Amino acid sequence: MTLTDLRDGFRDDGQRGCVQAVVHSRLADDREPQECRYLMRFWWQLSMGYQEVSLEELRLNVGRQKLDALMELISAIRSSHDEIDAWLDAAEKRFPVIQDRGFSRDNDG
Repeated sequence: MTLTDLRDGFRDDGQRGCVQAVVHSRLADDREPQECRYLMRFWWQLSMGYQEVSLEELRLNVGRQKLDALMELISAIRSSHDEIDAWLDAAEKRFPVIQDRGFSRDNDG
């Protein structure tokens, strides 16, 4: 299953931006560099019409809880705009905001 259709499933750029913000700030943790790299490729995939990341790569590199959330998101994108809104609400409750340690370290000095 290809993920190249995801960018077309959003109500508008605002909804896509909200989803990307959740992926970036609540799922992509720089303490897990390999997982973070693939989550950020997925972040790009939400805007791109070409293959940035495959489902198989996500399965191999993303932990179970976050992978389940991505699978729920993919299903929501392919279902309806209201399902995407529901996913956003659930993800914001399920995953806390991650503190970017690299950014914090670089800006402390």
